[in-house]
Amino acid sequence: MATIATNHTSASQLFKRLNSYTKSHPLYKALQEFGRIIKSIFILSYYHDVELRQRIQKQLNRVEQTNKFSNAVFFDNDQAFQDGTKEEQELSTACMVLIQNCIILWNYMYLSNLILDTEDMEQRSAIIEAITQGSVITWAHVNLRGEYDFTRKAANDPKFDYQKIKQLKLS
Repeated sequence: MATIATNHTSASQLFKRLNSYTKSHPLYKALQEFGRIIKSIFILSYYHDVELRQRIQKQLNRVEQTNKFSNAVFFDNDQAFQDGTKEEQELSTACMVLIQNCIILWNYMYLSNLILDTEDMEQRSAIIEAITQGSVITWAHVNLRGEYDFTRKAANDPKFDYQKIKQLKLS
């Protein structure tokens, strides 16, 4: 433990070495018991602390929402690569991430614009509070399976005032 604390070795190196010994090695047993103590303390804290449970549940909901978002963007072939080389699969994954990032960026830009366009400070505070309690990972407003027409002039007009958004500072 001291070698880990003083950065002389990493925990993974220590456990790799311990795994080469038998399970009856005294240090291995001691670390197992120490881990059980930490786990027991966490479980007792989890049962006792309502706020901790709520924070954990909120984080689990965010992870689940992120997984649903990935499935929504990568909807073809039951979210599975049917064939292709490793490079083609990596390209498909990179494209999916790019699309996800574009959607999230658009959401941030839209919400920033909404804050800037709201002049009532009480209403602005309510919007900011809703944003901080929610998530920008939302896609119901995005046409993921339709046709896009970028030839119309209105489709290419800037929707957001980027200079104004860049100057936006939330306290």
